Amino acid sequence: MKEVPLMAKIKNATFRQLQVFESIARNGSFTAAANELYLTQPTISVQIKKLTDVVGMPLFEQMGKKIYLTMVGKRLLETCHSVFQSLDNFEMNVADIKGIKEGTLKLSGVTTVEYFAPRIIGGFCKKYPGIKVSLEVINRRMVLDRLKSNLDDIYICGKVSPDLKVDDTLFLENPLVILAEPNHPLAGEKNIPIEALENEQFIMREEGCGTYLALDKLTGDKGIHFKSSMELGSNEAIKQAVMSGLGISMLSLYALTHELQAGELVILDVEGFPYEDAWHIIYPSGKKLSVVAQAFFDYLLLEGRSLTQENLAAY
Repeated sequence: MKEVPLMAKIKNATFRQLQVFESIARNGSFTAAANELYLTQPTISVQIKKLTDVVGMPLFEQMGKKIYLTMVGKRLLETCHSVFQSLDNFEMNVADIKGIKEGTLKLSGVTTVEYFAPRIIGGFCKKYPGIKVSLEVINRRMVLDRLKSNLDDIYICGKVSPDLKVDDTLFLENPLVILAEPNHPLAGEKNIPIEALENEQFIMREEGCGTYLALDKLTGDKGIHFKSSMELGSNEAIKQAVMSGLGISMLSLYALTHELQAGELVILDVEGFPYEDAWHIIYPSGKKLSVVAQAFFDYLLLEGRSLTQENLAAY
C-alpha cells in the first residue's frame, strides 16, 4: 500500500491541536498548557495523541519530570509559529478593512481592575496603535450607574442583578483573601475558623463596593458580625491601614501581589478562603458593539486572561 505523504496527513491536524502543542512546547508542561487554554489535562493529552497520530512520529520525549521536543516536534513548532504569525497578519489586514486601525474605546471597571487592566490595555494598544482608550476606575455602584446611562462601550465588574438587562460574559476568577500584617497573632496559623475573626478589628470597604457586598453575603450566610474599626474608600488605603496594624481586611488577591512579595502583608489561612468571586464583561443587552469594542472584547477573552493570570503565578 502506498504511504500517504506527511503533507497530506498534516492537513488533517486541527488548529486547536496546534494551539495545544504550541502551549505545551512553550510552557514545558501539559498542566500549564491546560491551565492556560482552560482545558482539562485529559483533553490536552487526547489532542496531542491525535496530533502525534497525524504526524506519525513522537513530538515530545520525557526525561524524569521534564518534557522536551523531539526533532520532529521542533520542526512542527517552527511551523506553528509561521502559521500563527500569518494569522496575526491576516487579522491586522482584516482589522484595517473593518476600521480597527483607528478609533476610540471607552471602558469602566471596578477598582480592582486597576491591578490588571493597564497591562491588558497596553497589549491591545500595541496591537492596534491607532486606538485611543479611556478607562474609568470607580466603585461598583458608579460602574452600574454608567452602565444604566450607556456611557461606555464595555464594563468590567462582578455579576450584576438579573433586573439589569445585560449581555454578560464571565471573564476571570477573582479570589478574595483575608489579609493581615506579618506580626499578627493569627499569621502562620492553619485552618482558622472564620468565627475566630469576630474579635478582630475589621477594616471595611465602602458600602456598595463589590468587596463589601461579597463580605456581607459571606458573613450574612453564616450569621457572623465583624467589628468594623473603620471604612475606607480604596484598596490602597486599606492595605496601608492593615500594614499599620489597625486591623485585618478582605481584598482581591490581585491587589496584593506586590505587598505579599515584599513581605509587607500576609494572607491568613481562614476556612472557606480564598472566597471565589469573579469579574464579568458586560454591556447593555441588545447593544451592538462597535468594531473597536468588539476587537477589545475578543482580545480580553483570547489574550487578556493569560496576561492577567501571570501576575498570580506565584500564588
